[in-house]
Amino acid sequence: WNSRLYSSSTMDSSNKLLPSFLYSSSKFGVTPQLVAPPAMPLVASPAEPVAPVPSMAKAIASAASPMVAGQPFGKIELNSPKYYAASLFGGVLACGLTHLAVTPLDVVKCNMQTDPVKYPSIPSAFGTIAREGGASALLKGWLPTLIGYSAQGACKFGFYEFFKKYYSDLVGEENAKKYKDFIYLGGSASAEFFADIALCPFEAVKVRVQTQPGFAEGWSDGFPKLVAQDGYAGLFRGLVPLWARQIPYTMMKFGCFERTVEAIYTYGMPKPKSECSKQEQLGVSFLAGYIAGVFCAVVSHPADNLVSKMNQRAGVPASEIIAEMGLYNLFTRGLPLRIVMIGTLTGLQWGIYDAFKVFVGLPTTGATPAPEKK
Repeated sequence: WNSRLYSSSTMDSSNKLLPSFLYSSSKFGVTPQLVAPPAMPLVASPAEPVAPVPSMAKAIASAASPMVAGQPFGKIELNSPKYYAASLFGGVLACGLTHLAVTPLDVVKCNMQTDPVKYPSIPSAFGTIAREGGASALLKGWLPTLIGYSAQGACKFGFYEFFKKYYSDLVGEENAKKYKDFIYLGGSASAEFFADIALCPFEAVKVRVQTQPGFAEGWSDGFPKLVAQDGYAGLFRGLVPLWARQIPYTMMKFGCFERTVEAIYTYGMPKPKSECSKQEQLGVSFLAGYIAGVFCAVVSHPADNLVSKMNQRAGVPASEIIAEMGLYNLFTRGLPLRIVMIGTLTGLQWGIYDAFKVFVGLPTTGATPAPEKK
């Protein structure tokens, strides 16, 4: 009895010196029996043989098994809080990095929209900006771009996954399948409503920095200067035009993407999605994203011109800007460059987002076509 008591107390005290994951259950799935078996007497009698203790190598291998299986954060259930958190982070990577990468194109586009006389074409705009401000002028506004579109991407993708499930549950499984296009459009519109609130202050500073020479060098001096001139309300004066640009854009981005993915697997692939490799599925995501991006650019371009002008010319009402530009210029000025930029952006965003989902052990985005009835 004394021997057993000594053994048990010794084991309990030794456990306190070890990290808890080595002797208690954890997210990695290491069971108490795996590393710290029940206490046994130091001297075993023939009737009570000592069980062998599993090696530390086996414990580590067991703990790391989710990573080997492509689940670095453990198993993620669909539509769980962990799933939505992964969607938020995937959106940060997808939107923040891609918008940062095309900052030079964005600088040229914004200047062509706000001063078409000085910047009549894409090549001349690149040359004029680089000549007057140096090569670094093509990167103006990169920090508000990175922060703003990272925040927007988190809300856009994360909230889309949430609202898509929410509206599907609201109407029921049968109606969700029957009216899935409305689920896609409603979910994406709801997500973008909140995403633009997160983006708007950064977009306001970015456009001023990029289009007003001498206004500021970047976010650190541009933000306080804009607030000093227009107040905090000035950060959100472009919110309504931003909604007008981004909500139709995002509805097209997600609705067209979902339908294009389904069409590619139905008519363009020789095998169903479930039999495609991860690389093939990611290729489908990029292609469908690029196609959706072209439509996004066309649908949202008038509002994009309006947002650029309103942020450049503080205090001028939208009706006056539209009258000055004319409807034709409102719909077409800077459109070819924006089609290239948004098509590439959207394709890369869906590719990055789905690549991150695959990395954490989730399926790629896109409805699997229903099997044909025989």
